[in-house]
Amino acid sequence: MTVVALFGAGGKMGMRLGRNLAASRFTMRPVEVSPAGRERVREAFGLDCMAAEAAVAGAEVVVLAVPDTHVGAVAKTLLPILAPGTIVVILDAAAPHAGHLPERPDITYFVTHPCHPPIFNDETDPAAKADHFGGIAAKQHIVNALMQGPEEHYALGEEVARAIWAPVMRSHRVTVAQMAILEPGLSETVCATLLDAMREAMEEAIARGVPREAARDFLLGHMNILAAVTFEEVPGVFSDACNKAIVFGKDTILKPDWKRLFEPKEIAASVRRIT
Repeated sequence: MTVVALFGAGGKMGMRLGRNLAASRFTMRPVEVSPAGRERVREAFGLDCMAAEAAVAGAEVVVLAVPDTHVGAVAKTLLPILAPGTIVVILDAAAPHAGHLPERPDITYFVTHPCHPPIFNDETDPAAKADHFGGIAAKQHIVNALMQGPEEHYALGEEVARAIWAPVMRSHRVTVAQMAILEPGLSETVCATLLDAMREAMEEAIARGVPREAARDFLLGHMNILAAVTFEEVPGVFSDACNKAIVFGKDTILKPDWKRLFEPKEIAASVRRIT
């Protein structure tokens, strides 16, 4: 069986991934530095956490379930004890894109990230409908990048990615640069910002006298149908009045050059800020 060493196993992300690895064909070797985290791993999986040297010995894959700000430092400490050909899996493009991974040409860097369960889905099970992050019950898509290493390593890296993010529908292959465009560019700098602005707008409507429950119900319901039309989930077009409001809203809310956020130098600056 393929051995996977999971670093940060007792953290929030590590516990998510550990549950799925424990249910897969892979043999998991957990690594965790905090006593509370080691106890969580023991209670959840019946496994004792291992020292780093023991965990990576003979492990084909090493997964770094650690914060973006720690990825580079953890990878640097691991480098001397990794066997040639080891696949190191990183869960976000930020640290790799920012150049925080140490150079060693005889190991593989594989980057993977979840798309999270889509807004439009066919989930009917209550547990799946409540799984907004993914990796528990709701189906989701994922993106993967073989940053360096032999092409044949992509298949094993993708299999591990499908296991840790399960249940998975589509698995997309992209580059690390493209993944950085997706996050933080598309998902955080743009999407999260606009969603936060919508929440602020809702609060402004409430401050001007609209009942809170009415404002929230009205906004979330309109987000549903407006998104369905915008992303062609359903056939239809906006009314003339709505289109006029969109033109006015863009001119009022967005800066004319806002798409510069996707320029390579802007993406690079963004990943540096968060790592």
